[in-house]
Amino acid sequence: METKTAVTALAALAHDSRLAVFRLLVQAGPTGLAASRIAEQLAIPPSSLSFHLKELSHAGMVTGTQDGRSIIYAAQFGTMNELLAYLTDNCCGGNACNPPLISPKECP
Repeated sequence: METKTAVTALAALAHDSRLAVFRLLVQAGPTGLAASRIAEQLAIPPSSLSFHLKELSHAGMVTGTQDGRSIIYAAQFGTMNELLAYLTDNCCGGNACNPPLISPKECP
């Protein structure tokens, strides 16, 4: 991951509502959640949620897929893992420490 991409992803997550949305979508796993369900569970007004989802989507942290009249949003685990790898690339004083990557299958 390039630095500019990491900064964009971190900026998207650097807001309490967007971080809450992303965490909820990680918990939902690869099937994701409808925008209406996200708004309901997090008590975020739909107009505000739309803005936050757009920011997360622009950063590549979530994707939205049309499902009838709903849009289902899902966390992008690949982007999340790339960001984690970028952040931990120089950890452990140069010793191999291989931080665990997260797959959607490991989520509850």
